[in-house]
Amino acid sequence: MQVGLQMIFQNYHGQWADEDVVAFEVRTGELAEHLGFDKLWPVEHHFTDYAACPDNTQFLSHLAARTSRIRLATGAVILPWNDPLRVAEKIAFLDHLSGGRAVLGLGRGLARREYAGFNVDMSESRGRFDESARMVLNALDTGFIEGTGPFYPRAKTPIRPRPLRSFRDRLYAVGMSPESVLQAAELGARLMVFSQMPWEMFAEQTLPAYRNRYRTVHGTDAPPVLTVDLLVCDEDASRAEALARRHMAAYYVEVMRHYEIMSDHFKETRGYDHYAGAADVLKLMKLEDVAKAYTDVQTWGTPEAIVAKLGRRRELLGDFELSVIVGYGGLPFDEAERSLQLFGRDVLPVLHAW
Repeated sequence: MQVGLQMIFQNYHGQWADEDVVAFEVRTGELAEHLGFDKLWPVEHHFTDYAACPDNTQFLSHLAARTSRIRLATGAVILPWNDPLRVAEKIAFLDHLSGGRAVLGLGRGLARREYAGFNVDMSESRGRFDESARMVLNALDTGFIEGTGPFYPRAKTPIRPRPLRSFRDRLYAVGMSPESVLQAAELGARLMVFSQMPWEMFAEQTLPAYRNRYRTVHGTDAPPVLTVDLLVCDEDASRAEALARRHMAAYYVEVMRHYEIMSDHFKETRGYDHYAGAADVLKLMKLEDVAKAYTDVQTWGTPEAIVAKLGRRRELLGDFELSVIVGYGGLPFDEAERSLQLFGRDVLPVLHAW
C-alpha cells in the first residue's frame, strides 16, 4: 500500500506568519521522506489563508533538491488556471530535476474566488479541463504540444527539456463530483478523492461508476483509488478524539466557507450541478451534525485504532492508496509533527505490509 503526505499550506484564520506555514510544509516534507512515506502531494490554491501554494511544481522542485527517494506529486495542478504549455514544461522539468520522481495530479477547481482572481469564467471549467488535459498528456507522451480547441489553440511547439517518459502510468485526477469521477476514468487516471462521505456509500455508488467507466474505455481494471484524509495520531485515544473533533470540524467549516458550498451560485454555473444539489441538501441539516459526520470518516485515533479503521476501509474498497493531511484547522505545528511521527513509526510499516 502506498501512503503519501498531502500538503495544504493552510494558515488557519491567519494565525501564523506565512513564512512559518511554508517552513512547516518544507519541514514535514523532509520528515515524510525520513519516515518512509511514498509521495508528497502539495495542492494548488491562491489568494487566501484557506490554502496558499500558488505553484506546486515550484515547491516540489525545491523538495527535489532536499530529498532523494520520495516521489513528488502535484495534488493537483488546476488546469483551468494554467496554460497547458506551461504545465507540460514544468512537469517535464520537475521530472528531470528529481531523477524521474514526478507524479502528475490534475483537477479543475471549485472556488469561485479563485476563478475570479484569474479572470476565468467558472462555467468554462469542464471544457478547459478536458481540452487542457488532452494537450498536456499528449505533450508529455510526444515532446510536442499542440491544440485546435477553442480555449488553447496552439501550433505544434516543442517541450524542452524533452520529457523523460510518459506520465500515463503516474497520472491522478481529482473526482469529487459524479462527472469528474467519470472524467478521471476516461483519462486513464487514478481517482483521487478527499474523504467526505461514509465509505459504504462510496463503495456502493462512486467506486463502481469509476471502475465501470474505466473498464469500458480502456479494457482493463481500474487502478486502486487514492483517498485523502485529515490525520490525528496519538497514543491516548481520548486526546486523539478531542483533537480530531476540534480541528477537523474547524477545517470543515473553512471548506464550506472557501468554496461557498451553501451558496446558490452553483445553480448558475455550468458544470457544477452536483454541488447545487448538495447545497440544497446541506441547508436542511445542522452544520455541527455535518461536521461530526465529516470527522467520523477521517483518519484519527491511536495507531491501533487507525490500522483497524483503514482495514475496514480496505474491506469495502479493496486495495487503495492513502494520503494524509497533518497541517489544518489550526492544529498547532508541534502537534501536527508529533502526529506524523507516531503515524510514521507505528502505522506506516503496517500499511506498507498490506
